[in-house]
Amino acid sequence: MKAILGFPPLTTHNKMKKAIFYIVATLLALTSCEKAELDSFDTSYTALNIWVGTQAGAVYDNATYNYSYAYEEGSVTFYAQVSGVVTDYDRTFRLEVFGKDSALVAPTVRTEDYVIPAGSVGGTYKVYFNTQKLTDKSLFSESDGEVQFRVVPTDAFAIGTEKHQQFKVVLKNYLAKPANWDSANYPRVALSKYFGTYSRVKYQFMIEHLGLIDFEINYNAQTSYDETTNVVSAAYAVYLQQCVQLALNEYNNTHDTPLTDEFGVPVTF
Repeated sequence: MKAILGFPPLTTHNKMKKAIFYIVATLLALTSCEKAELDSFDTSYTALNIWVGTQAGAVYDNATYNYSYAYEEGSVTFYAQVSGVVTDYDRTFRLEVFGKDSALVAPTVRTEDYVIPAGSVGGTYKVYFNTQKLTDKSLFSESDGEVQFRVVPTDAFAIGTEKHQQFKVVLKNYLAKPANWDSANYPRVALSKYFGTYSRVKYQFMIEHLGLIDFEINYNAQTSYDETTNVVSAAYAVYLQQCVQLALNEYNNTHDTPLTDEFGVPVTF
């Protein structure tokens, strides 16, 4: 092979040396870029995502809260998760209420100083609504209300990703008397046999302390409570009666006046 313009012939050995030179130069350049990117990356950046749905990450359009399902305070669950680095210290965030009916429901709403613990990326949290603090007891009894929650801006968190910046709660306030309260066809049993005369306040109190709505008592039930059919046995109904009696005694002992229904009559079971 002849030399060209005074350079030595480009042998196979020289070709390999040249190729190695280019590879090393390229790797050094990439390493330099990566280091520059790492040096300039802001590790303090953290966005906070909030939503209602499932802890696994499914996002619902809204959650529903019915004031009638709790005599005093009930709750709605929401989830929060950070997009950013995990820290070795607790981080706190707060929510603010806004939207269509926020002024009407603000007195009933309770939020907290929510904490994302050190070493964690998020958790499960609640916002609370108190039926007794409604300024108008008939509010949302004929048409649904709506309120939204978002994170109070701070230097600690940037806003979350789309669909994770706020969540909505649809508000209801109506409770129908169960069809089986006063009468039921055998082997079904009327609820009044165990819980007495119906009142909305009484039913609210039962729902709050038993966690059951529109359930049925059946003499032929083989299990204490069938969650699929919402049916309880007669023996279990006695237990439920005792539960609300104890809850009522506790309520009356911790309040200035006994629990009284919408007719001005003290509640009994």
